[in-house]
Amino acid sequence: MPFIPHTDTDIQKMLNVIGVDSIEDLFDEIPSVLRITGLDNVPEAVSEQEITRIMSAFAAQDGRPLCFLGAGAYEHHIPAAVWEITTRGEFYSAYTPYQAEGSQGTLQVIYEYQSMICGLTGMQVSNASMYDGASSMAEAALMAVRANRKSKTRRILVAGTVNPVYLSVARAITNGQGLVFEELACCAETGSTLVGALEGFSGEDITAVILQSPNFFGVLENIDAITDWAHQNGALVISVTNPTSLALLKPPGEWGEHGADIVCGEGQPLGIPMSSGGPYFGILACKMPYVRQIPGRIVGRTIDLDGKPGFSLTLQAREQHIRRSKATSNICTNQGLAVTAATIYMALLGPEGLERVASACVARTRELVATLCDIEGITPAFSGNCFHETVLSLDRPAGPVLAALAERNIIGGLELSDTHPELGNALLVCATETKTAEDIATYHDAMSDIFSQAQVA
Repeated sequence: MPFIPHTDTDIQKMLNVIGVDSIEDLFDEIPSVLRITGLDNVPEAVSEQEITRIMSAFAAQDGRPLCFLGAGAYEHHIPAAVWEITTRGEFYSAYTPYQAEGSQGTLQVIYEYQSMICGLTGMQVSNASMYDGASSMAEAALMAVRANRKSKTRRILVAGTVNPVYLSVARAITNGQGLVFEELACCAETGSTLVGALEGFSGEDITAVILQSPNFFGVLENIDAITDWAHQNGALVISVTNPTSLALLKPPGEWGEHGADIVCGEGQPLGIPMSSGGPYFGILACKMPYVRQIPGRIVGRTIDLDGKPGFSLTLQAREQHIRRSKATSNICTNQGLAVTAATIYMALLGPEGLERVASACVARTRELVATLCDIEGITPAFSGNCFHETVLSLDRPAGPVLAALAERNIIGGLELSDTHPELGNALLVCATETKTAEDIATYHDAMSDIFSQAQVA
């Protein structure tokens, strides 16, 4: 953002007021032997125009490849107004709004964000916010342990179709607190969780069940049956979801007879660029009975003594985040700017715009799958319904295929041999509303050319 420094006249007036001749006089208590006169390895300052050109040249080295990569971060169109507003000084440099009297604008933005997330997820309360989708799932698991006081085991059943990175992060974050994650089997035909896999746990002390839908493979899960089983067996339900999908799909709050209890997920699709992996922000929402267990910041709307509406941080004292073993995680200022961008994005698109984006994602993915599967050697891996990404089975290793696509300036997807070797030569591909018929044709032609060549072992 633009920054205009004080003029020499401004500086001299301030020095005159405090009674010193120069700025250097303010540091006269520092011994001269400890002072430095320059920074040898730091180049001379350049103008804003020059540094912009340098940084643009660095950014251009990344190129603008045609991207069909998903797996947790997605390329969506972001209206120009989103970051034009977000990077205004009022938002860009604002500190955490602990002083409500000077932070009404920031607090209202957060309140609006919470309201929108509750509307999307069908939950009653949302925080603002978590670091990313992976850590929000870990925090949701810790929250479930605190909230489900009838359970004593800290056992969490996790669908085998949950993003493997999320599960890895959750294990790393919660390992010291005794949480145990047990994976549920996946149906090899549909790519969704086997509901029958739950029967072996019936009657046992299970703290929570984590279910992602659309799942890591892009497949829609049997959400109602799994949610109802969890509640019948005294477990809470943690939903991991993509917020864009909720413009079309049943919100977690309506899963099964009573709905999911906690919702988490990645907020990046809501107006945050992919940015080589971050910074992003995590979504975390829940039913009202569990609001005291939700970490992070919550903004409430109130009425002041004059009857005017106002906003303030609520339900949690600032000091509660430093209460050692009794503390909940405090994820606030770092992700505030991303939350602001998401709020502006959702406000600009509105319900109809979000639904159009989600519908376009479904249509583009169907078109992509149909086109690629016309090529001999490529077939769908699963029969289950998908949202905007899907798994393809190849008749050859996916690594060399992706490398060949990269040479053609195409990011072709994610190879699954490391995370899901049981799938064989599998490739996870994604198409959002940003992909045109021409883009898909370009990908098809490149893939067809590669598959027409001799197979690379």
